Amino acid sequence: MSNKVYLTAKEAAKELGVSVTTLYAYVSRGLIRSESTETSHQHRYNQEDILALKTRKQVRQDPTKAAEMALDWGSPVMTSEICLISDGNLYYRGINVLDLATQNSLEEVASLIWLDDISATFAKERNNVYLEHLQEIHQKFANLSLIEIFQVLIPLAAKFDIAAYDLRPAGVASTGAQILRLMVNIITQGKEPAKNLASTLQKSWAENNKKAAQLINAALIVCADHELNASTFTARCVASTGVNPYLVVTAGLAALQGYKHGGQGEQVELLLLQARSLDNVTSILVDRLRRGEKIPGFGHSLYPQGDPRAKLLIKLAEEFAPKSKAIILVQTLVKEVFDLTGESPNLDMGLATISQVLNLPIGTAITLFAMGRVVGWLGHAIEQYKSNQLIRPRAKYVGREPTLKN
Repeated sequence: MSNKVYLTAKEAAKELGVSVTTLYAYVSRGLIRSESTETSHQHRYNQEDILALKTRKQVRQDPTKAAEMALDWGSPVMTSEICLISDGNLYYRGINVLDLATQNSLEEVASLIWLDDISATFAKERNNVYLEHLQEIHQKFANLSLIEIFQVLIPLAAKFDIAAYDLRPAGVASTGAQILRLMVNIITQGKEPAKNLASTLQKSWAENNKKAAQLINAALIVCADHELNASTFTARCVASTGVNPYLVVTAGLAALQGYKHGGQGEQVELLLLQARSLDNVTSILVDRLRRGEKIPGFGHSLYPQGDPRAKLLIKLAEEFAPKSKAIILVQTLVKEVFDLTGESPNLDMGLATISQVLNLPIGTAITLFAMGRVVGWLGHAIEQYKSNQLIRPRAKYVGREPTLKN
């Protein structure tokens, strides 16, 4: 099903601030796509093309606005071969993420993103000096979240991994495999690895249910990349300075924890916890809306018809535990929010649903997000290393004018 939005000729002309005749001229020049409706001879016009043309006109009128507009869900600011968001779908190197999440392992998707080769061998572990200290580290940092422990140990692990300074694609892919294994070892406290990363996590999180590995694997894959979101742009900027992949990931983790980004996951987990304890979903939602608060876990600017990642994760969770209290709660919440606001669940709700169904602790949603997104961060790092270009935009000064001495 297409998720394109169309406008009538009058609506399109009004949006552009032109006459209908000028609109037709834009169509004839190929600037705006149109198609006839099934019920009449009238044409309708692609809203995405109209908004893009409107943006270009505004930039031509005031070129200094181009960068400002690009940094706020605007026009693309750099090229990438990794991720495409189009017509409500998400693709990694041209392959629909929903297919990858249900048919491939995280390791295969990492190889696809890093090396453009889904069949490439995932590098073997080359350094595990940290393993003997994991129990001690967990005890010492018992009050830290897993994300915070990642931030402590990942830079330290770099000190024992000289090969991490090989910034060629194959070298970064090998280092990426080490970083993902380190994160899994931190979560499982060094338990014996299973056949893949998702299965190893399943042994720790849902020991008696091997089907849980499918949920975990899918969650990690749909998190792998999503264009130049805040953490990925941060990671790419840091990579442009020439640091090793461990530090690229450390930078990405710092940005991910913000409450406007990956930190939303914990807010969704708390919302579900509150709804479960009070058993009154509607009143909780209405109270939030009355206070002017956004309901976490719903709505996404790039997916007006609904986030496909969330749809998949919730669907898989429903198949995994169709009659569980967690699923019934999520289904109720999704329906109530849509009735109240018209918004559909996003990735944060999908991750929180997986966490709830597997009965995992608060904070697991962002842990899954971080592990999956490491793949994308390093994919963008590889692109940036290859470009050999430092990301260094200019700032538009809007402060006090300099005082000139007489």
